[in-house]
Amino acid sequence: MIVGPIFTRELVTSPRRPRHYLQRSLYVATLLVVMGTAWLIVAGTQEIRSIGDMAQFGALLFRILAPLQLALMGFFAALVSASAISLEKDRRTLILLLLTRLTNSELVLGKLFASLLEIAAMVIAGLPVFFLITLFGGVSVDQVLRVFGVTMATALVTGSLGTVVALWREKTFQTLALTALLAVLWLGAWQLVQTGIVFRELIGVPAADWAALFSPIQALWLAASPSIGARTILFGMDATWGYVATAFVGAFALNGLAILKVRVWNPSREVFAGLKAEDTESVLLRGPSAAENSVESAAEQARQGHVDARIRSGTRPTRHAWDNPVLWREVCTWAYGRKVVLIRIAYLLMVLGAVLTVHRAVNADQRIAGEATGVAIPAATLGMAPLVLVSLLIVNALAVTSITNERDGQSLEILLVTDLSPAEFVFGKLLGVAYVTMLMIAAPLAICVYLFAAGMVSMEGLILLILGLLVLFCFATMLGIHCGMSYYNSRTAVGISLGTLFFLFLGIATCLVIMVSFSGSFQTQLIAFSLVNLGGGIGLYVALDHRNRSHAILLAAITLPFWTFFAITSFLLKNYLTMFLVGGGIFGFTTIAMLVPAIHEFDIAMGRSRLGAEDA
Repeated sequence: MIVGPIFTRELVTSPRRPRHYLQRSLYVATLLVVMGTAWLIVAGTQEIRSIGDMAQFGALLFRILAPLQLALMGFFAALVSASAISLEKDRRTLILLLLTRLTNSELVLGKLFASLLEIAAMVIAGLPVFFLITLFGGVSVDQVLRVFGVTMATALVTGSLGTVVALWREKTFQTLALTALLAVLWLGAWQLVQTGIVFRELIGVPAADWAALFSPIQALWLAASPSIGARTILFGMDATWGYVATAFVGAFALNGLAILKVRVWNPSREVFAGLKAEDTESVLLRGPSAAENSVESAAEQARQGHVDARIRSGTRPTRHAWDNPVLWREVCTWAYGRKVVLIRIAYLLMVLGAVLTVHRAVNADQRIAGEATGVAIPAATLGMAPLVLVSLLIVNALAVTSITNERDGQSLEILLVTDLSPAEFVFGKLLGVAYVTMLMIAAPLAICVYLFAAGMVSMEGLILLILGLLVLFCFATMLGIHCGMSYYNSRTAVGISLGTLFFLFLGIATCLVIMVSFSGSFQTQLIAFSLVNLGGGIGLYVALDHRNRSHAILLAAITLPFWTFFAITSFLLKNYLTMFLVGGGIFGFTTIAMLVPAIHEFDIAMGRSRLGAEDA
């Protein structure tokens, strides 16, 4: 087999894990809950009199669930494939795989398809739910198949991107951040092409058709449209299948690059940091005995240079650590690699695209006037939404990997036997993450100031926006620290942390779309969303209260979805001050609920007391 034994092993062992069935069940249950919620809202606010009303409901529900599925599968395909390779590197087991008889294609494709196996199972499990929508009318089986073709192709290309970046970069944070930034930059670039800013027509093909050929968002909207059969792009090819073909070509190119470079990129130079290249070659040429003598000579030189030998001579000035050595390491060293500069450059490109989008909205003078507080929340802020989400994901990824890297590098145990206090460790990590991601925090705040200078936001609105963003950044940072300390498995910690943050904001966006699409009375919406909020609260509690039992975390997790729903309702009613007080209050309380146990139960959180319990 071209995919090799790695995929075969995953194919055989995956059905033995309860997680394999739990993920599919939760995904299908989520789709059914969203469908039931939308039906309850429609049945409680409107009178369905004809088949046309049912068909209109089915078409609108299909346009809600299709983007939801695309966002979930695209995000998790990139996250799972990238984290699978990063975990191998962190545990230094990728070198063992390189020493086996596995070919490059078996290694790369095996890891990729093994990671995408669960994604494919979830997509196939959700297919009957989408076929149920066709019973309402307004949606054909052909539309469902087209949407699933776009979804599977997107999952393949995003998973391939995550695999290539993970094999290329050494640090987990670099992998996660670059994967997210490259994916968003790709989507943003083709969104600009779709608007006609870059060009209006190329070789006789309109810009919108080129965007549908390369952008999963545009391809999905065309696939969900009943009139897609009348649209063609190039060579008489249908719009949807044109994107699918392009996605497969892109995945083939990405995996081809990974296959060619996997043994060039790995092992990285960090593995051989103690030896020079020329010394290594000369030792290998002289044979095993020379290699042993070289190792003994190197060991003797190391012993002579030890502090106990009293012959150590400094060749460069010594750097003095601060009173908090954790914070000093985060700020004064390249703790996450020098390639963090690449992440900042890619992020600056994304900021440039967001600024252009916001500037166009400002010139169009689109705004939403506040009624209760006089705060103006303009439509221009919609251009900030992707930037804010990516910024939060990057901050969260750095926070969780700052803990998992210490554990995988076996340096966390060393920190536990020092006189480092819990407050020094936790606040050192928090402030260090804020310093490294300073650009990601400052860029959205700077755009808010630009909106105020352009007259799109009042002074009160500027204050609320800045304070709200700061609360969200604190929440994202503390969530990453909390998950990193609570889960021993690095892959699980990264997945739970990023997945929780992504689900929260995807749930908020879905809730907004449903409430706007199926408008009605607040009482009806409250009853319909109660089940969704309760399920979200239970899921959040399971994720946050994994090891440390805390009444504050229980209260925050259960009530956060309900208060978030109230904040969304306040936003739609244009009560922006209420929205800020409620939303900022609940996210701030959740942040404190995770921070306090991390400081006062540091030994329990980091597993030190577990050894004492076993001895007892």
